[in-house]
Amino acid sequence: MNYEEVLERFVVLSQKVPTKSAEHMSRVGITPKKTYGIRIPHLRELAREIGKDHELALRLWESNTRETRILACMIEDKDLVTEEQMEKWVTDFNYWEICDQCCMNLFEKMPIAYEKAVEWSFRDEEFVKRAGFALMARLAVSDKKTPDDEFEKFFPHIMRGSLDDRNYVKKAVNWALCQVGKRNRSLNKKAIENALEIKKIPEGSAKWIASDALRELRDEKVQKRFKK
Repeated sequence: MNYEEVLERFVVLSQKVPTKSAEHMSRVGITPKKTYGIRIPHLRELAREIGKDHELALRLWESNTRETRILACMIEDKDLVTEEQMEKWVTDFNYWEICDQCCMNLFEKMPIAYEKAVEWSFRDEEFVKRAGFALMARLAVSDKKTPDDEFEKFFPHIMRGSLDDRNYVKKAVNWALCQVGKRNRSLNKKAIENALEIKKIPEGSAKWIASDALRELRDEKVQKRFKK
């Protein structure tokens, strides 16, 4: 499938989109310059049909619509992605959905994902910084083989990130803390210990992150899963 055919498919799919879809997306912070309003499951179906296509992914990303960029990160070939491309794409993030979709569909699969998670967590740009913590969260969910000590290295960065009161950053910090802490019993205990330390920080963002994480990490269903 070529670029023009993808856009034609978008037009067809957009005809099935509810009229208030863009309005709803805007209310939940999805604010691209242009959107067809197509749902993620439909984009995933299209991505499976296309397969991996590096050149098409690059062209779709440069089109800068919600759907072209999400589809781009779905069909991109991780073996052909350079660190320079990762840096280019991450600086293009301007709302939370494209940040999270790109981390989930592509960046977490890269060999330098752990390095970038930490590096980006130090950056000032809101959605680059969010990408750092979103990567930590996604790696905790999807990487089943990496030992605990690699995830323990995230805790100091999570504590540092808890001082950032920007909404989309603090939510990603919370996400990272919760997902690392739900990985297994040992990390759960250490995540709770870190959450209790974060709760002592006077900044409001830290208190919110800690309180919400403690509720989730101590949840009965989470604890029962560890017992099994």
